[in-house]
Amino acid sequence: MTGEERRDSLADQAADWVPPWERPDYVPPAPAPSVRPEPSPEPSPEPEVEAVVEPEPEPEPVEEQSALALIDDAELRGALEAILLVVDEPVTEITLAQVLEQPTERIAALLPEIAAAYTTAGHGFELRRVAGGWRLYTRPEYAPYVERFVLDGQSVRLTQAALETLAVVAYKQPVTRSRISAIRGVNCDGVIRTLVSRGLVEECGTEPDSGAFLYRTTTLFLEKLGLDTVTDLPPLAPFLPDDVEEISDAS
Repeated sequence: MTGEERRDSLADQAADWVPPWERPDYVPPAPAPSVRPEPSPEPSPEPEVEAVVEPEPEPEPVEEQSALALIDDAELRGALEAILLVVDEPVTEITLAQVLEQPTERIAALLPEIAAAYTTAGHGFELRRVAGGWRLYTRPEYAPYVERFVLDGQSVRLTQAALETLAVVAYKQPVTRSRISAIRGVNCDGVIRTLVSRGLVEECGTEPDSGAFLYRTTTLFLEKLGLDTVTDLPPLAPFLPDDVEEISDAS
């Protein structure tokens, strides 16, 4: 069989082929029966168990406590002394009782005992009741020593040399040390150091030509004299001597 004959035979077979479902003797297959899933059994409910509640124990009776925390006399005495050391005015018994949370009667009874103990021991201070309150004071017999301590260095007067030097600085400021010495006619180094240590005079730079330190008065100087600025100083003319021209030439 030639190639052309083979191709013609295959073409004829393909043309004569009929699908099975189009053939006269075709019987369709029976459909498969549907299977419904069986429902799962519901879980049986668990039996309810009644909760057993135990009764709460009744609170034990508590004895009523005082609102005030009672402390012994030694601690209360120390607390009173500590407060009295820092007050700057007499403090009443009621105030002390409120701060320490103690009965006022107890505070009122203890304060005179503390005062008597100070007197018996001979301390340099005493506890007094004044202006309706209590406060610590130094004893009158020790007043001279207290005054000496408080006023030490404050009531010392300036020497005449220091006053003259201070006047020169006040009216000629800023001024050098050599200029001050020339005006006064004496060496003023020690006096200037004293005025600087007292806070009445201070350095305020140097002179451009010589490099010498310049001095001026301080704010403390104005406070001591009750002045606002150095321009409030009184005029110098009424205090100058008659031979002012000779002094000016010498300076």
